[in-house]
Amino acid sequence: MIWWHWSQEMKNSRFCQRGRGHLVESLTNQEVELRAKIEALGLELEIAKELDKLSAKLDDVDEMISSAMAADPQVKSLLSSTADVWMPVITATSDEKRNFTSSIGDDNHEENGKSSN
Repeated sequence: MIWWHWSQEMKNSRFCQRGRGHLVESLTNQEVELRAKIEALGLELEIAKELDKLSAKLDDVDEMISSAMAADPQVKSLLSSTADVWMPVITATSDEKRNFTSSIGDDNHEENGKSSN
């Protein structure tokens, strides 16, 4: 009976040690996850600040364009008649802008190739 009691205590002791190790490992994983989340939040704050700066710059550009259009009817006419060219570039997503740049590079390469023939 004593042997059985002692072996049970040993099993429980090993279980507790394993359990504590698991608990420490679990806390470590939680700590790593929390640190990663804190870093991500910090990055989000930096991104938000940069977006605010860009938004302010866009507001300035909008004001300059509006003022130029109000001051000079030719500017308004020019911008209106060429909107189909510049509007897609201004409103494009990042991927679309990269495609514009790629296609312009391809066009320049083709023109250079034709002129050398």
